[in-house]
Amino acid sequence: MINVTSISNPRLAQAFIDYMATQGVHLVMRPTGEPSVVEIWLEDDNQLTQVEQELQHFVRDPLNARYQAASWQTGKSDSPFKYRTHLDWNALKTQSGPMTITVLALCILVYLGMNIIGGEQIMLWLAWPNSTQYLELWRWVSYALMHFSLTHILFNLVLWWYLGSQVERNINTGKLFEITIVSAFFSGWAQSLYSASHFGGLSGVIYALLGYVWLTGEISPHRGISAPRGLIVITAILLFFSSPSHGSAAHISGLIIGLLMGLWDNLRKQKNQ
Repeated sequence: MINVTSISNPRLAQAFIDYMATQGVHLVMRPTGEPSVVEIWLEDDNQLTQVEQELQHFVRDPLNARYQAASWQTGKSDSPFKYRTHLDWNALKTQSGPMTITVLALCILVYLGMNIIGGEQIMLWLAWPNSTQYLELWRWVSYALMHFSLTHILFNLVLWWYLGSQVERNINTGKLFEITIVSAFFSGWAQSLYSASHFGGLSGVIYALLGYVWLTGEISPHRGISAPRGLIVITAILLFFSSPSHGSAAHISGLIIGLLMGLWDNLRKQKNQ
């Protein structure tokens, strides 16, 4: 038997197994010891090429109706894996890593501080550095913790959790830290050309993670991270209708950084292998 991939959602893993069963391929799901993460194993090594090709299609569109139909056709109800039917704090902790949760908590605390103490005071402490503050090194990234509306913070934190937790669980915390620091610095610098120090938010980091996760899913689907193509389309539409003064400089530069980092990491990994 050969280990094909690992998936952080047993339900999706079972859907892929059921679909491959309709193609005459027998796969087995095994636990990894990590919460909600399973491995998919192939019994017949001669079918590996077929499985890898189908896996690429699955990673790009795991919710396609053909996988659900396969589960109805061949799926079994006696799976030993127990699935959550609701989202709560325990689910967030088990499906996330320490950095994902830490940044999420810091953003919430800063947002509460901006509403209790005042936005101007928080910006004095955390905003992007002006010409006299370049040695206050925390400012190069701390501006990303500030959000100016409930919609702003909710949108960013949902995507941070969805994308960041994938990177942290399936690669490692160091990679998420690297992407966050690099993209925060470069996207912040790009936005400062249009907005001086009057901006904030995780948006540049989010776009970097989106580019990194999507490209990794396309090039190396076996690494277990991916972003739906529909999300990429929505991203492109948002970028088209936004202006540099309203954050698009940070968004575009963040996306470029994420794509470049994803391309470098995956090509280097393939070369080493």
